[in-house]
Amino acid sequence: MTLLASLELFDIIFYFFAFVTIVSAAIVVFSRNIVHSAFSLMFTFFGVAALYVMLNADFIAVTQVLVYVGGILVLLLFGVMLTTKVISVEMKTGTLQTLPASILVAVLAGTLCGIFWITDWVTPVARNAELPATTSSGIGRALMTTYLLPFEVASVVLLVAMLGAAMIARRERKG
Repeated sequence: MTLLASLELFDIIFYFFAFVTIVSAAIVVFSRNIVHSAFSLMFTFFGVAALYVMLNADFIAVTQVLVYVGGILVLLLFGVMLTTKVISVEMKTGTLQTLPASILVAVLAGTLCGIFWITDWVTPVARNAELPATTSSGIGRALMTTYLLPFEVASVVLLVAMLGAAMIARRERKG
């Protein structure tokens, strides 16, 4: 029996999205063209969102798509595409300090692999428990009951920060 025949559909889909996420993240890091890196970042974000969906974390998956793909990535792409013509300089990334970075990545990878192997993973399936159908209702209920005050304080702090940034950006320079 081959490995592919022994995998279930869920496993195949997981490995597909993991592969897409890892390959696109590698392109983000190693691409010398910043526009290619930005578009590869989009596939990385979508791959991570798909992995969240597979973990039954639907709220985090939607937040991933809305905030990162819908906001940050679009802002990054517009910034890159609009500023490359203004400054008349081709923006390319370069690799610096490859050896120290490789050593750091190897140490981190070894540490993560060690933690992965020594951890006693307890899953709901192993405990004969049922996975929740959705996480959105629980998070929404918690934000509107238990964590209402911190949620509102955070929104006011973000509003004040946004107004302050707008005021600083609009301030006229006095010469």
